[in-house]
Amino acid sequence: MATTPASQASLLLQKQLKDLCKNPVDGFSAGLVNEANIFEWSVTIIGPPDTFYEGGFFNAIMSFPEDYPCNPPVVRFTSEMWHPNVYADGKVCISILHPPGDDPNGYELATERWNPVHTVESIVLSIISMLSSPNDESPANVDAAFNVNSACLQKQWRESREEFRKRVGRCVRKSQEML
Repeated sequence: MATTPASQASLLLQKQLKDLCKNPVDGFSAGLVNEANIFEWSVTIIGPPDTFYEGGFFNAIMSFPEDYPCNPPVVRFTSEMWHPNVYADGKVCISILHPPGDDPNGYELATERWNPVHTVESIVLSIISMLSSPNDESPANVDAAFNVNSACLQKQWRESREEFRKRVGRCVRKSQEML
């Protein structure tokens, strides 16, 4: 009997969960949202030291497709998040979470996009890196990347760092209150 892509994905995700339970990684914790569904994970990311996000505890959901690892999961913050690479609905926008192959818009190289070698660990570590170093060249959240009150629409991350820091600080405090 041939295995289906969903059963192969399920086995791989079970292995990755087991590995993370045996060998936890600093900076985040991960587990299943519901024990009956291996395709939906709950992740808590600790705000990286020496960043505006330090001290925060940011929750996210990772939703894996049935053909994982051929295609990437969707990662969505459920905690309030103010970041140029996070959409208003919390969805994370980083290259490794974009479908494999050539970018139809020509912004990313195929080598920057999803690759089946990525694991839950490498995905979350990439998101932690994103928190440390936003990519304001390709923002998902235009309001976070730009100061909309400015007539010139100067990028908030670049030009209004103090305003950006204050807004992120509110998100950090709110994440701490949710504990």
